[in-house]
Amino acid sequence: MPVASDYYATLGVARDATPEEIKRAYRKLARELHPDVNPDPATQDRFKEVTAAYEVLSDPDKRQMYDLGGDPRGGAGFGGPGAAGFGFGDIMDAFFGTQTRGPRSRVSRGKDALIRLQVDLREATFGVQREIAVDTAVVCGACTGAGTAPNTQVVTCTMCQGRGEIQSVQRSFLGQVMTSRPCPQCQGFGTLIPHPCPECAGDGRVRTRRTITVKIPAGVDTGTRIQLTGEGEVGPGGGPAGDLFLEIVETPHEVFTRQGDDLHCTVTLPMTAAALGTSISLETLDGDEAIEVKPGTQSGQTVTLRQKGVTHLRGSGRGDLHVHVDVATPTKLDARQEELLRELAALRGEERPAATVQAGRVESSGLFSRLRDAFNGR
Repeated sequence: MPVASDYYATLGVARDATPEEIKRAYRKLARELHPDVNPDPATQDRFKEVTAAYEVLSDPDKRQMYDLGGDPRGGAGFGGPGAAGFGFGDIMDAFFGTQTRGPRSRVSRGKDALIRLQVDLREATFGVQREIAVDTAVVCGACTGAGTAPNTQVVTCTMCQGRGEIQSVQRSFLGQVMTSRPCPQCQGFGTLIPHPCPECAGDGRVRTRRTITVKIPAGVDTGTRIQLTGEGEVGPGGGPAGDLFLEIVETPHEVFTRQGDDLHCTVTLPMTAAALGTSISLETLDGDEAIEVKPGTQSGQTVTLRQKGVTHLRGSGRGDLHVHVDVATPTKLDARQEELLRELAALRGEERPAATVQAGRVESSGLFSRLRDAFNGR
């Protein structure tokens, strides 16, 4: 397509127009000239000119190049009409000289991999050793990473003579400029694989499933990531493997809930046991533990077992186990039980209970609360 003599004039904007002004001008012209709206051939040519102008002026680098006298769309360059087109990189080459990069290696590092691994609370507390299956890329056994079929080898690219680059000379306002680009025939490798390995198609690696043994340290939690260096995917050409990351997901426990490294659970006691005191057995992660419930224990009070929580991931020791007490009030009484409770109420002068209102909560002064106060020495 011919180069517009003035892209700014094509869009109808000033040379110091802002990017927003350029965008508005293009949208307005595009609505008028789009082929779907106006199929006239002359209008279509005008639409192409407007689009070409916007393509240059909407890009800061291309606009700068155009303002300096070049055509970043590949038309007339700094040397005027008929000069070969070149890009911003070519301008830098003109100032600083062409840098030869040489052929790039077929061998590169593999990608990292991520696997989510579920563990239960006991495994998270004490650590565990697991065998896990990993679907990943490994070195091709047929070619050992070379990518070539048996009894064959890579050959030098005839287009770039093994350099991996194609050099060309372009004209600019500075004169002739030599630029280098990756060779299109070998993609910059400098060599070709005429007979790729039938197992890996020349990549030097194949996908397979393998089993590895991993050690999960004590104290992990949901979101903890464990890095296994070199256990990820093997790179192209049999390059070094990336890393494997294990992301821990802790499954909920049927009794204990975890908050940091502390554990919490709730035990429900009958009213009489809470009032008189008792000893109960609780199965913890370390086995059965005897818990002493003091006389007069209230609903919501907590008994703490030190060092019975989760192991600290960093540092020594463990969290605590907090046992929350829930006192159950009887909902059904037989005749004898009711009689005894009424006798107790009479002995304590609680036949007609009242309520004591305090800020933020209501505390009953009836039978059960007075029974609690008696055992607390009130």
